[in-house]
Amino acid sequence: MRILIVGGVAAGMSAAARARRHDENAEIIVLERGPEVSFANCGLPYHVGGEIPHEGSLLLHTPETLKAALNLDVRTGHDVTALDTAAKTITVASASGVEEMTYDALILAPGAAAVRPPLPGLDSPRVRTLRTVSDAVTLKKWVDDGATRGVVLGAGFIGLEAAEALRHRGLEVDVVELAPHVLPPLEKEMATVVTTQLRNLGIRVHAGVAAEAVEVSAEADTVILSDGTRIETDLVVLSVGVRPDTAFIQDAGVETIRGAIVVDDHGRTSAEGVWAAGDAVISTDAVTGVQRPVPLAGPANRAGRLIADDIFGMAGARTIPQPIGTAIVRVGEITAAMTGANRQSLDAAGIAYTTLHLHPMQHAGYFPGAATVHLMVHIADEDGRVLGAQAVGYEGIDKRIDVLATAIRAGLVAEDLMDLDLAYSPPYGQAKDPVNLVGMVAENVRNGRLAMWYAQDLEQVQSESLLLDVRTRREFASGHIPGSINIPHTELRERIDEVTEAAAGRPVATICASGVRTNIAARVLVDHGFETAALSGGMTTFRQWWGDATADILVKERVTA
Repeated sequence: MRILIVGGVAAGMSAAARARRHDENAEIIVLERGPEVSFANCGLPYHVGGEIPHEGSLLLHTPETLKAALNLDVRTGHDVTALDTAAKTITVASASGVEEMTYDALILAPGAAAVRPPLPGLDSPRVRTLRTVSDAVTLKKWVDDGATRGVVLGAGFIGLEAAEALRHRGLEVDVVELAPHVLPPLEKEMATVVTTQLRNLGIRVHAGVAAEAVEVSAEADTVILSDGTRIETDLVVLSVGVRPDTAFIQDAGVETIRGAIVVDDHGRTSAEGVWAAGDAVISTDAVTGVQRPVPLAGPANRAGRLIADDIFGMAGARTIPQPIGTAIVRVGEITAAMTGANRQSLDAAGIAYTTLHLHPMQHAGYFPGAATVHLMVHIADEDGRVLGAQAVGYEGIDKRIDVLATAIRAGLVAEDLMDLDLAYSPPYGQAKDPVNLVGMVAENVRNGRLAMWYAQDLEQVQSESLLLDVRTRREFASGHIPGSINIPHTELRERIDEVTEAAAGRPVATICASGVRTNIAARVLVDHGFETAALSGGMTTFRQWWGDATADILVKERVTA
């Protein structure tokens, strides 16, 4: 059997390695357009930043090591330019010329290419993507040679990693993002925490604004933004997104959607004998059912392995799991992570859900170094399933998101999270882990013991309800919502008549710092006949949602000792 694989790195090399384990006699040829066939593309920003000092560390395998270990015929510098599925042939261009190759089985793993918007000046020699080892080496050399200013176009995962790397090397850094906030898949209130961290690092953030042009001059380039800002820079990192790199199959009879290859749950394309995996494939989201590419290394590696099983007809070959999009990024001292669906994707899919905001400590509060985990979880109104989660904080973020990703994959309902037996010791967690707390809050919400209101609904809530702030007087004075009254939760039982008078028959919307005290207040108010709702996540989430506008909303008072 001759197996041709178009593209190496994640999906392609996983398929090749697995195929060899199935058949020692198969002819397995990997065709890679670039100079490296197996490299750590997720590590590229960290080479630019100097944390991975040697470029050789990024090279996981070479054609020679793959030949020695797995007897794979790996050919770099080979560009597949055409596919004839009827004749089962591909056309390949290399330094040796153009040749036609036949196959018994073909695996398409061409990956994704960087999007290059039609901006004037984007062809400047100072503009670089960060997709290959060569990109990383070039950017690092520019920094080593004295670059002092950098602009990153795009504040997605790679963009923020690039910005952090450049700032780590001492450059002045500006990040430009067309979306309203950095890390667009992240929810607005979570992104505020990331923006604050970027600013603390000294990185200037330009969100909700477009780059319109790059002016090229002898000494430096100038990036011009749609709000009139002009940023002089020594280098530009272009990271505004990727698209499936599938132009070579346009006329091959392989079904695609918006350029992404359509496959079934075994990775089979519409053409006989052709499979596909990785960033160039369209996947069905496990939560929303929406079809979209998922350019992540984990799903690509798993799909490549399972495709090899299907090619060899392995008994009980598993299907390729639908992705849930778990991702994580470091930004300075904090970590941001997500899994499953966000509000935008749930709304687009018409799925009714409730959002929970929590701000617990990552480990026991009495143990030194306790820090907040900003956590939000979406649960289905219909059956309580966990649909998506996001977390931002200094420590323990990966642990919580991984547990919640497992819960989504397993189809757990939110209340099940209460019962998870998670590792606990004061340096590592709490007896009630943040994930367990999600389940407890979810149970209160789903059984009707706790209703919530959200920061984005402020205007409506102000017009319809009494705002009752149950924080301490000092907390209230430090910043409160106009029109709210302050009765600390410890005094609420004795002062319930004041609430009755102020409410005048209206519902009561309670407020505290993070949502814990409003739950206590809710039980008191409900027992006294009030219709009540608690601010989800308290003033912590309120400030995160409103971001820079918070200062214009809240009222501060002088506190006398």
